Amino acid sequence: MNPENHISSDCPECNFFEDASIARRDFMKLMGGTAALASASVLPALVAKPARPKPAEDLIRELHATLTKEQKSDLVLPWNEGGGKGKIPTRMGMYNRALFNAKIGKLYTKPQQELVERILKSICSDEEGFRKITRNGKFDSSKSLEGCGAHIFGDPSGKGQFSWVFTGHHLTVRCDGNSLPGTAFGGPMYYGHVVNGYSEKNVYHYQTKAVQSVFDALSGKQQKAAIAMGSPGEQANSVKHRERPYPGIGIGELSADQRGHVLKVMRAVLAPFRKEDGDEVMDIVKANGGLDKINLAFYKDEKAPADKKVRWHFWRLEGPGFVWNYRVLGHVHCFVNIAKV
Repeated sequence: MNPENHISSDCPECNFFEDASIARRDFMKLMGGTAALASASVLPALVAKPARPKPAEDLIRELHATLTKEQKSDLVLPWNEGGGKGKIPTRMGMYNRALFNAKIGKLYTKPQQELVERILKSICSDEEGFRKITRNGKFDSSKSLEGCGAHIFGDPSGKGQFSWVFTGHHLTVRCDGNSLPGTAFGGPMYYGHVVNGYSEKNVYHYQTKAVQSVFDALSGKQQKAAIAMGSPGEQANSVKHRERPYPGIGIGELSADQRGHVLKVMRAVLAPFRKEDGDEVMDIVKANGGLDKINLAFYKDEKAPADKKVRWHFWRLEGPGFVWNYRVLGHVHCFVNIAKV
């Protein structure tokens, strides 16, 4: 998916050269702990199972049905809105605030706002995933769900293509009911957190630590190959799908144990999102040639102030049809673009 022409907003507090343990429960959960499954087996058989929540796609249809004609004029847009003359459609952009500054708190009724929140929760893996995506419910400078935006592109009421796009500070996520098969997350994605990426207060700190654990598992020679100097850039330019050579070290060059470690870490960075989206990512990786086609690079900016606590400014996973571009400093910005090629 070509991300050129993304409409975006500069992050006002970004200072690339700010001075700069994975949470144990997260790491154990993501790296294959089975205690929860074991304990579940001793629960009484007669305990009623909670009702299965509606999938996001059904909730989007429900939301669409509640909109008045006036609301639809502001919140429902054509599938290919803004996509003329070679430009990508507006629905495929990555944004840093409410799209069109159309805020949920102003344009949706309270019951509709609750439905929007349910949709957002339904594209997350669980309450912990929702906590991370919402930055502990604060949404960074959007401050609240009401300060973010939510739009529908296309028509979800029938069998046509549609995409629900949620936007806010450090956040662009979507759900499209697989309207674009072979496109993970319905298109390029953006997430981040205003806290220093090396701080345990950053909700994505566990991702920084998880990927760092891969570097620590490399030999000295492998580590040297994995290091890239400078910056890979951000936003549209950082997530264009490219041909080889990719920066860093090829995962196919690693030992079986190291490759297994990388696979677990990839599942870790996918953990905040619902299982079907994570599974689709791994299916796309397989279709594009497998994990062995992906490189991992660690970037240290040559212009950064000397600070022994700061190991990397970016890490980047890149391969055919795959970019996961993660900035650690001044705070976390992550741009993602994954599609079959």
